[in-house]
Amino acid sequence: MSDLPAVPTTVAVVVGNPKAASRTLEAATYVARELAGREPDLVVDLATLGAAVLDWSDPDVARLVGQVGKAGLVVVASPTYKGAYTGLLKLFLDRFDSDTGLTGVAVPLLLGGSPAHSMAPEHTLRPVLTELGATVPGRGLFVIDKQYDDPTAYAEWLSVTRPIVTSLLTQESS
Repeated sequence: MSDLPAVPTTVAVVVGNPKAASRTLEAATYVARELAGREPDLVVDLATLGAAVLDWSDPDVARLVGQVGKAGLVVVASPTYKGAYTGLLKLFLDRFDSDTGLTGVAVPLLLGGSPAHSMAPEHTLRPVLTELGATVPGRGLFVIDKQYDDPTAYAEWLSVTRPIVTSLLTQESS
């Protein structure tokens, strides 16, 4: 973890892997911790919500949408399926509109089997997060899924993106 002081904002992680407690969840939590200097305040592992994600009247999902929307930093992560993020993540992101959009900094993170999909965060997830109102600093992050637990897989991206995120979050808290 970085030697930076913890950022004074709500930090959230949203994971769209259809498997609960996945490598994607571990990767997203690692990125959030490295960017914020502390554990995330909110972790939404969408696989654990089951059919509630499909029920637009579910109050628990609505509450999570509200909390994620107000977070100062959100790491939004998914495995790469067919060159994009999962349908599960799309179902959750579809809940955000102009009234319940993302108001903070969002980091798109995709894990995939080969570098062939390395542009997927930029081409598929980043535009959606931006459309929902988030500020997306730097490039989206793509990690080879077999390297999800290797800090060197994140090091270069973190060295470039961490100062931008820290600056944005510091401005937000001022």
